[in-house]
Amino acid sequence: MSTMTFGRAINAGLRAAMDADPKVVLMGEDIGTLGGVFRITDGLKKDFGASRVIDTPLAESGIMGTAVGLAFRGYRPVVEIQFDGFIYPAFDQIVCQVAKMHYRTRGAVNMPLTIRVPFGGGIGSPEHHSESPEAYFTHTSGLRVVSVSNPQDAYTMIQQAIASNDPVLYFEPKRRYHVKGEVQETLDGALPLGQARVVTQGTDVTLVTYGPLVMTAVDAAVAASDEGVSVEVIDLRSLSPVDFATVEASVRKTGRLVITHEAGKSGGVGAEISASITERCFDYLEHAPVRVTGFDVPYPSSKLEHHHLPDLDRMLDGVDRALRRPNSLSTSPAAHSAAGAALEGAAL
Repeated sequence: MSTMTFGRAINAGLRAAMDADPKVVLMGEDIGTLGGVFRITDGLKKDFGASRVIDTPLAESGIMGTAVGLAFRGYRPVVEIQFDGFIYPAFDQIVCQVAKMHYRTRGAVNMPLTIRVPFGGGIGSPEHHSESPEAYFTHTSGLRVVSVSNPQDAYTMIQQAIASNDPVLYFEPKRRYHVKGEVQETLDGALPLGQARVVTQGTDVTLVTYGPLVMTAVDAAVAASDEGVSVEVIDLRSLSPVDFATVEASVRKTGRLVITHEAGKSGGVGAEISASITERCFDYLEHAPVRVTGFDVPYPSSKLEHHHLPDLDRMLDGVDRALRRPNSLSTSPAAHSAAGAALEGAAL
């Protein structure tokens, strides 16, 4: 076991994948000499050379189109999208080429392509540098979409994504890059890429989340336990496909479901989980599923993002609502509601 930061764990996972397979090639803006803006690929160009760690022009559509060609010829390209808000110029390539090539060729062509996307808020970045675009891609058949929340998963899941013959969008929460954790540098015993993880056991409420909010959800479970409420936290890990079996088993036990993510509520991952679990567990639910999400606004400026991002209090307010309790767990739900109304009103 080694102690690593989240970012260093991704670096170690990339290094292990490149050691194991000479067909693994990294591509992206400033990923070589600079090591990436977050230094995730630091040192890899020096060790593997410029032919395998490629600094590309600032052209996401061109990067993605080149990666499609490489995958077509048997390589396993790993593309870095420098910031989440930069993925949209590559959107056409991803949903029209990457996602459909295997189906279009009746299985003759695989697309073993991994797309790394630093996503979410919490770092005070300017416009176009903090987004939560994951729902666009979970809606697209032919893509695997995963989101990591801790250094161990960062290390194992990047290797699993690269080894997959399916195209994988690998969402990594940029505000967690410096979080440290224990990492077992082996794939032995690792959960499959598409399986959710029960982080904390509970009996009263199921709290489902992924990526940057898993740590916050665990803190919420601890805070709720101080008032005798037992919260089961589930880290989805895979957003497409979703491991509904794990979520369903938890909800059948607790009877209540809260889903939280940074992206806006309308059409988000939480909406799909809410609808699907209602269909599967209707007779077990004691309350309608509750969503605690970002607001339906363009991503706010850095000075306002703390109002936008779900925090401990908003999660506890969601737990209160699922339990039909007065707001005894959270400290300021009214303030959050007012902030959200102001943000959404300004966007209309």
